[in-house]
Amino acid sequence: MSQGTTPTTPDAAGTPGAAVPDALDRLLAVLDLSEVQGWGPRGEEDVWRGRSLPGLANRVYGGQVLAQAIIACGRTVEGDRLPHSMHAYFLREGALEVPIDFAVERLRDGRSFSARRTHAIQSGKPILSLTASFQTDQPGYDHARPMPGDVPAPEDVTSAFEQLGSIDHPAARWWSHDSAFELAHVGTSLYLAPDPNRTDRQMVWVRARHAVGSDDVLLHRALLAFACDQIMLEPVLRGAGRSWLDVGAGVPMASLDHTMWWHRDARVDEWLLFVQEAPTAQGGRGLGFARVYTRDGVLVASIAQEGMVRLPA
Repeated sequence: MSQGTTPTTPDAAGTPGAAVPDALDRLLAVLDLSEVQGWGPRGEEDVWRGRSLPGLANRVYGGQVLAQAIIACGRTVEGDRLPHSMHAYFLREGALEVPIDFAVERLRDGRSFSARRTHAIQSGKPILSLTASFQTDQPGYDHARPMPGDVPAPEDVTSAFEQLGSIDHPAARWWSHDSAFELAHVGTSLYLAPDPNRTDRQMVWVRARHAVGSDDVLLHRALLAFACDQIMLEPVLRGAGRSWLDVGAGVPMASLDHTMWWHRDARVDEWLLFVQEAPTAQGGRGLGFARVYTRDGVLVASIAQEGMVRLPA
């Protein structure tokens, strides 16, 4: 699928024939942050402003704020320094209609590493706090746990686009038409029913819905953070014998914190395999882990997320 192949309808101003951006193009637009000059009590200059994507819930999607925060921090480091780790806390729900400001604090610039901290601010209050570390590319000992064997190719697995594309329901439309990423679960998905084989493990192929149109490594790493937030807690639901229908029917679920390590370069417009597990759930919280591989078996990232998942005992 080529970038920009979208239908034409009247645009927001009523102009006929204007191209309607698809989900990935809309995401790329909100990640193109604008610089805010002289903002803050001391007139800080490292401040960036972003908008929000519409979504199923009447709140900002956490993965969007993660990606924007990574981009904002990356704008303040030398171009040869890329994010290798980040730690974030989701503090408040974000409002869709209010711009988000990212005030970046330059914690340290060493010979090889740079550290940055940012708060995502709406209406004077932080909705997310993130610290990220950046490093220049350096040689060294190279080791990685191999990808599981005998994993079906993504072309041999049913994707959300295929499974939900013909269902007339707002959630089904979002997963199949309005999502910037295509998901293809190895085995059963949780969209319409629980997993009959109750387990706290799963594997999912993930890919941007078309070419990103950029080789910017920072952008691809931020997009990977965006994509992972929507599936990190799925193994908790799977282990509890629940599905996304339960969440839609009133099971509260939200990300609390998120940690990510980028190990090697990867493009998000090529298939990536998420190998996931949920080792524990208690106290209305669940913990999800993921290792992310390219389709030829290169380990490119490791991720951990704890979330509020208020399932009955």
